Amino acid sequence: MLKRIVHIFFLIVGGTLGIFFIPELFELLNIGDVPYLDKPYTLAVLGAIILFLTTFWLVDYIVGLIKWLEDTLIKAPITDVIIGSLGLIFGLIVAFLIVIPLGKIQLVVVNTVIPIFVTLLLGYLGFQVGFKKRDELVSLLSINKSKKKGNEEEEIEQESKKLKILDTSVIIDGRIADICQTGFLEGTIVIPQFVLEELQHIADSSDVLKRNRGRRGLDILNRIQKELAIKVEIYEGDFEEIQEVDSKLVKLAKLTTGVVVTNDFNLNKVCELQNVAVLNINDLANAVKPVVLPGEEMKVQVIKDGKEHNQGIAYLDDGTMIVVEDGRDYIGKHIDVLVTSVLQTSAGRMIFAKPKLLEKAL
Repeated sequence: MLKRIVHIFFLIVGGTLGIFFIPELFELLNIGDVPYLDKPYTLAVLGAIILFLTTFWLVDYIVGLIKWLEDTLIKAPITDVIIGSLGLIFGLIVAFLIVIPLGKIQLVVVNTVIPIFVTLLLGYLGFQVGFKKRDELVSLLSINKSKKKGNEEEEIEQESKKLKILDTSVIIDGRIADICQTGFLEGTIVIPQFVLEELQHIADSSDVLKRNRGRRGLDILNRIQKELAIKVEIYEGDFEEIQEVDSKLVKLAKLTTGVVVTNDFNLNKVCELQNVAVLNINDLANAVKPVVLPGEEMKVQVIKDGKEHNQGIAYLDDGTMIVVEDGRDYIGKHIDVLVTSVLQTSAGRMIFAKPKLLEKAL
């Protein structure tokens, strides 16, 4: 269908050009009067046939170009298309205003070549500026809109701060679904498209462990979106000038004044350095663990030796590691220990203890 439309277009253009230019061509070639060639419809048919035959090889390339352009526009986010189109329109308006005074200058170059060049240049620049600055423009429009609404400014600001942007690690971890189900995480969950692409790449990995982790992450997202009563949005934009996914998350959080949700220790530190709000799932898990104070007693099972000399390692039910001094001799046994100190970090919690039997002996 598209190919036929292109053929028809060439026929119409050829017929139009034939009516206006074939008589002049005959004049230049000193061709005398030819029967029926003085009729407009004859000239139109002749021009259409000539252009159709000379451009027949070009049709497939034009059809391919149109289909490529169509696929590109369909895949592009609607925000990018709208902002880019507005930039293009603005550039063409500026070009039109510049070309008007040039029409009064009686020079062929100024009247023909320069207007075409200015129109193409400003149209291209308008589209590029609008497309590449789309995120800043959207953010600016949101700020201006909130200012005009007066009393609604605080509500809009609070709503924007409620955006919770998930990174890949917290999706694969899986605990985010349980947290959303309990209602401790409010607002809108935002899943960037570039995070989904990274998750899809992990799910397609040749490594079995990575592939299982990626598929688990996709299952978690399906559960959050379909089963839980929480608003989920997909951010389809991208920051092509930035390569790292973590840097893209920080950039998105800055533009939307949102909160990055992660359990990545390094991303947590980067967000803190760049003054971006961050929620660390490990911090939440540590906060809800039972408080253990130095001097308390507990019963643990030493399961392996530690890194230092004569140390033993045990674990609580929640996975907290306990380093038992002089506990190597008790590997495989249940013993009572006394807590000596507790080390709490975003990466987890570590408890240091010593056998209670040793304390009694002393």
